[in-house]
Amino acid sequence: MTHGTTFWRSTEAVHDVVYFAPDTKQRYEAIGLKGYWMGYMASRSAAVGTPAPELVVALFHGFAPRMVTRALPDAWSMASRDDVLSTRYALARDALARAVDGVDTGRLAKELAAITRGIDFAGKPLAAAHHSLPEPADDLGRLWHAATALREYRGDCHVAVLTSAGLDGAAANALAVAAGLAGDQQRSMRGWTEDEWAAAISRLATRGWVDADGAITETGRSARQQIEDTTDRVCAAGIDREATGRMITIEKPLLALARAVEASGAVTYPNPTGVRRP
Repeated sequence: MTHGTTFWRSTEAVHDVVYFAPDTKQRYEAIGLKGYWMGYMASRSAAVGTPAPELVVALFHGFAPRMVTRALPDAWSMASRDDVLSTRYALARDALARAVDGVDTGRLAKELAAITRGIDFAGKPLAAAHHSLPEPADDLGRLWHAATALREYRGDCHVAVLTSAGLDGAAANALAVAAGLAGDQQRSMRGWTEDEWAAAISRLATRGWVDADGAITETGRSARQQIEDTTDRVCAAGIDREATGRMITIEKPLLALARAVEASGAVTYPNPTGVRRP
């Protein structure tokens, strides 16, 4: 692992509670959206505004275009952007509340927010959009808000590294499955057809990253780890010295929160994000 790996994985765990809450689908349906995935697409992209599906495909990278267009732009005529964002933050607060007993959420929120102020968001559009949203007044809201900006910052960096490595959305997901970072349901959960998935595996096999059966090779495992290490280095390059110091200081209590989140059942591993347990 490179410097900061535990920090980023812990931040991911805090953010991810919003995807796995048992009432996620029902909460989005209550404001007029149809089903879990419309809620996902609208809520994660609403920080940008009410974006066209083509923009969301580009920002999210890993989803098949057809999966995005099943949700957008229709979602924007079914629920207001403000309602979508409010529901997302409410889901996050409720999920975190079940995991933070004994955790100094005020301190964590303050430190994570300070870290976001030391980041250069140029070239990180999704992170910049989430960072630009109004900061909530309560500790849990502020904690999740900052963790989300940080999670999407690393995500934007990761997408840049994936594309520079010549990995499209299908291939990146297929490699994650081969590496044991995501389950066998990943293909359907990202909207790729069996033919598209097979073609992605074929492209990986041509590079020597997987074998004929789709199992990862040592070359592929090394390449996948290099992608993670490069992502961490790209992240570090955009963070100033003071924020980096805060990351080091807050890493242990943030890890404790991430472990509490997992213990509460709010996040399980492996999961479709493809991020390892911190």
